[in-house]
Amino acid sequence: MITHRARMEACLAGQRPDRPPVALWRHFPIDDQHPETLAAATLQWQKTYDWDIVKVTPASSFAIKDWGVDDEWKGDSEGTRSYTKRAVFSLEDWSKLSVLDADSPHLAAQLKCLSILRDELGADVPLIQTVFSPLAQAKNLVGGENLLAHMRLRPELVGRGMEIIAESTRRFIRAARAKGLVDGIFYAVQHAQTSLLSRDEFIEFGRSYDLLTLESARPLWLNILHLHGTNVYFNSVADYPIHVINWHDRDTPPTLSEALPRTRAMLCGGLRRETMVFGSANDVQAEALDAIQQTRGQRLLLGTGCVVPIIAPHGNLVSARTSVEQ
Repeated sequence: MITHRARMEACLAGQRPDRPPVALWRHFPIDDQHPETLAAATLQWQKTYDWDIVKVTPASSFAIKDWGVDDEWKGDSEGTRSYTKRAVFSLEDWSKLSVLDADSPHLAAQLKCLSILRDELGADVPLIQTVFSPLAQAKNLVGGENLLAHMRLRPELVGRGMEIIAESTRRFIRAARAKGLVDGIFYAVQHAQTSLLSRDEFIEFGRSYDLLTLESARPLWLNILHLHGTNVYFNSVADYPIHVINWHDRDTPPTLSEALPRTRAMLCGGLRRETMVFGSANDVQAEALDAIQQTRGQRLLLGTGCVVPIIAPHGNLVSARTSVEQ
């Protein structure tokens, strides 16, 4: 039988393997507060559904807790936590951030989680670590509205903070690489949206630091870009040095078929999250078939535009997994 790794490698090479690869991922609230429990929950998820990649989904705060933020689980259906304490309050606080090394407590805990997973999964299952862009981390450090105000009031001060965040992120990625823990990163970009930033603002504070950060992941063979939200600047990220692009293709342009000629990367999508939660197994199958037809079964990793809500029914998850077998 072809391995998950071999299937993904074939798709990246432009070949058609035995079937299109498929993968879904979700948050594991409460379990995501300790490396051992997050690893155990992730392994059970993989054991149940046998996805073609394992994407590790810690709470977004894992990357910035060592700067002093705090968060809390309040029952969100996506499984995300709410921030209860920020680390940046004034404009001057951006330059007071210190560069985090990978042995900082919360970053080291995430590396421990990856080590457990790598040992259990072996080399034939691609393991992908979530990494939030420097701009996404900056938003969580200060809060969304405050970030926009700070960027427009004193862009040079925010820029100093962005450099510190980018360097900290690069060190974490390099550490995961050096230990042989991951096959790639899932690089989450949240601000390439017309409703949040102008294109010029995204280029200055998003793209420039994205490219700087992604340099540290270049030696990896399966880097995935997640482009979050609607009305996105797809063309502004389509040339990023990554291997797969994931976005909400069912909710915002471009469609899968429109995106194919606009990037050399594989595409990840095809399933609407609302369908996974509220639709029937047949609805899930129909979306999967349409996605395969749009891409002619090539350069496609079947998945959703973002995390699967934790309330998605088991039957719909099974339907997504088995849809590619047909």
